[in-house]
Amino acid sequence: MRNKVGIVCCSNGQKTEYKSDIDKLAMLLEESGISAVFSQFIYEKNGCCSGSARERANALMDFYNDDSIGAIFDISGGDIANEILEYLDYNVISKSNKMFWGYSDLTTVINAIYTKSGCKSVLYQIKNIVWDGAKKEKEDLFNIQYCFVQGNSMEGIVVGGNIRCFLKLAGTEYFPDMEGKVLLLEALGGEVPQMITYLNQLKQIGVFEKINGILLGTFTTMEKNNCKPDIVELVKEYAGPNIPIAKTSQIGHGKDSKAIIIGEKISLNGLF
Repeated sequence: MRNKVGIVCCSNGQKTEYKSDIDKLAMLLEESGISAVFSQFIYEKNGCCSGSARERANALMDFYNDDSIGAIFDISGGDIANEILEYLDYNVISKSNKMFWGYSDLTTVINAIYTKSGCKSVLYQIKNIVWDGAKKEKEDLFNIQYCFVQGNSMEGIVVGGNIRCFLKLAGTEYFPDMEGKVLLLEALGGEVPQMITYLNQLKQIGVFEKINGILLGTFTTMEKNNCKPDIVELVKEYAGPNIPIAKTSQIGHGKDSKAIIIGEKISLNGLF
């Protein structure tokens, strides 16, 4: 990473009460020798929006086109990131060696980038370094622990992310080719009825017939409320008995979550 990064909000604009966290993020990056350059479309201006879809997309592309910027971090989440997809220049992105980082609703942008350009992105919220302190400096951000709940190995390129947001891409040109992939799924909200809906949609569009495995992250609300059946039982039911399934508590919306690269091949092995 070069020592200058771009900060954007492609999904919902940040509320002004979050300014202290954002200022602290800039300070922590500066202390690490990294200068943060902020888009002008960070805070809410018009309802949930920090700018129009085209303005937010152009702000992202400005960082891709700026040779002094080494990486791009999105600090937003919410609902509206998918409206920028038609305004991105995937040819420029494909020629860039810059990594885009974001989580939650940015699942839409991350998977669109992979589908349209072949480039990798990181599913991770950079504000975790504010919320979770400096713990990550002492451990490998990408080294996750997992256990198999069905099968004992899987290999493939990772796609997916937040299950609700990933499914926004279904039926569009931005949805990845699922053949041979490892599908990562996690969620913040939603309980059993919502997960049944999402998993059935994945089943009905043929995803479970194509993938090499499923990696489940955290399902925050379900796990907090101890929902039954739990997410593992539901995924086994709708994905079937033949797909390897692994579970990790280190990918998702937790403030202590680690990172995973979407678009990169992984190989997981373990005992059932």
